[in-house]
Amino acid sequence: MDKRTRAQQRADEIDISPVRLLADIERLTGERDAIAGERDDYLAALQRERAEFVNFKRRTADERQAMLGLAAEGLISKVLALADDFDRAIEARPGTIADDPWVEGIAAIDRKLRLLLESEGVSPIPALPGTPFDPREHEAVASVPGTGQPAGSIVGELRRGYRLRDRVLRPALVAVAAHEETTTQPGGEAGPATNDHIH
Repeated sequence: MDKRTRAQQRADEIDISPVRLLADIERLTGERDAIAGERDDYLAALQRERAEFVNFKRRTADERQAMLGLAAEGLISKVLALADDFDRAIEARPGTIADDPWVEGIAAIDRKLRLLLESEGVSPIPALPGTPFDPREHEAVASVPGTGQPAGSIVGELRRGYRLRDRVLRPALVAVAAHEETTTQPGGEAGPATNDHIH
């Protein structure tokens, strides 16, 4: 009868040959590398998904902001029509009621409207007489000869223009100085043509 203990029997069954151990190490190393590769693939996929989600959130926030901007721009355009009405009413007020408190109330409402527009990023486009015409900010609707101003300079503003932050919301409607034409006057001298109507 074999007097070896159960532990000795199990120890004898274990193959501890170097060849067998190297094979086990290679197999375990391969399994480890495969698991590490899967882990890296899952991590890369997770990072891509996270980046796509961050981009999606940013894109939807930008789109929402743009939609709100378009809605606000539409409302601002309507408010500008009211501002035009105030401009016309104040310019056309009769001199006989200039000191009337009612007229001052209308002017106060106009000032509040201008402050509201300014708080929303709306500012008037300068169109002072004598300044050069800028097609990005002005729209010429009349050409006036005989102004003494350089050709193409603004001689009058017909409707105020506005900018929303850094973008032109509505160009200013302006009259510009016409190019002076020369004609031969009696006596053979050249001089400016006199044409007093708006083109």
